Amino acid sequence: MTEVETAQKNTHARSLAKGLLAGLIGGLAATAVKTFAEKIYPPRTHGEPEPSAVLADKLAGHHLTGAQQDAAVETIQWGFGALTGAAYGALAEYYPAATAKDGAGFGMALASLTHETALPAMGLSADPNDQTTRERTSEMATHVVYGMVTETVRRVVRKLLG
Repeated sequence: MTEVETAQKNTHARSLAKGLLAGLIGGLAATAVKTFAEKIYPPRTHGEPEPSAVLADKLAGHHLTGAQQDAAVETIQWGFGALTGAAYGALAEYYPAATAKDGAGFGMALASLTHETALPAMGLSADPNDQTTRERTSEMATHVVYGMVTETVRRVVRKLLG
């Protein structure tokens, strides 16, 4: 039996609210783990700013410094992680195949959609062609970690919610 068949066999009554909540909790846990993983294997090694720092400056209309910058970066990262997890939880509720590979595919898709396309297009990060292999590898690896933690926690929480 494949992973998807097993997931479909173990399903319960679908609930958008429960899927969103389970995904949100999974996304928060995964954001914490991804933040820690990036300290061990940082994606920016040459002093480049975090994409969320660049976004915070753009939203503020000027360069933020110190505590304001730190608070803005944390808010953006945790908010994005939670909302992305919630969206994933909703998707998983109605399309169990999205959970294949224990969330690794979700993490890779998220990295591709954000760091390889949307963020460079918005001028929030360097073009992937301008990054070193190590930087791209770190970005992908930490997103795979994010995806797998999101799925693991989402699955546990969803079972607890019934």
